[in-house]
Amino acid sequence: MIEMDAATFESLVVEELDRLPDDMFDGLDNVIFVTEDRPEDGGLDLLGLYDGVALTEREGYGVGELPDRIVVYREPHLHICANEAELRDEVHTTLVHEIAHFFGIDDERLHELGWA
Repeated sequence: MIEMDAATFESLVVEELDRLPDDMFDGLDNVIFVTEDRPEDGGLDLLGLYDGVALTEREGYGVGELPDRIVVYREPHLHICANEAELRDEVHTTLVHEIAHFFGIDDERLHELGWA
């Protein structure tokens, strides 16, 4: 377990977002990325969450819709990582995993691809 304040963690997440390939963001529309300390249930087992309607399930989605959210949870990440290198790897994997959910890729397929 490592310690890191919320502002430093958010900066790390932004850095990891910047390291993702540009084509991963093609079609990623009306989505915001946020960091939070923990999930609503207070647990430490959920690293991230896609909160929205997957692209493959959208009907009548258009102007005026609230943005979907991709949440990266700070405390669960810090709980499972021993150092900053591990933290960066885990945040990277979480971002890819949650972006994949936006595009309609489910957990089963993510497991097959090694991202879950």
